[in-house]
Amino acid sequence: MAYLAEPPHTGAAAQDDEPDPYEVARTIALRSLDAAPRSRHQLGERLARKGVAPEVAERVLDRFTEVGLLDDAAYARMLVNSRRASRGLAPRALALELRRAGIDPVTAEAALAQLADEQADSDEELAAQLVRRRLRSMRGLSHDVALRRLVGMLARKGYNPSLAVRVAREILRVEGVPGDDGTEG
Repeated sequence: MAYLAEPPHTGAAAQDDEPDPYEVARTIALRSLDAAPRSRHQLGERLARKGVAPEVAERVLDRFTEVGLLDDAAYARMLVNSRRASRGLAPRALALELRRAGIDPVTAEAALAQLADEQADSDEELAAQLVRRRLRSMRGLSHDVALRRLVGMLARKGYNPSLAVRVAREILRVEGVPGDDGTEG
């Protein structure tokens, strides 16, 4: 069977026009936002991966921002609040998450400042909650191993090293986990 270089002159293929690039990009963006909230930067990257021309993507992003479907400030506040609540991240780790999402530094700082104003739990209280929760699965470990793992967990969540060591030692002492020398904490 020979293939023709030109589209056929009859049938459904002859009737189909090339889709409007703006509408294709708009559909991709809407589906992406339907799946999960995104920053302007993340949505722009998604459109680029899908092969949308930069000028078309910029038009879609501008329109979505104009009508309120894209709002980096609201996205930043949502990300900060949800990551703080679900994963117990400290402000340093939250700032990194915002940077990865392409949030500009001014918007990120505003979201983190709002968190500081609204957050009832201090970093120390939240770190203590995380340590207590994690300690339940660490029964039977030596004091030093438990301390190292707890401090590492807090460090990965963005807590200041001195705060992580202080909180972990205090919780181990209160929970009665003996040190390697036989004393508690």
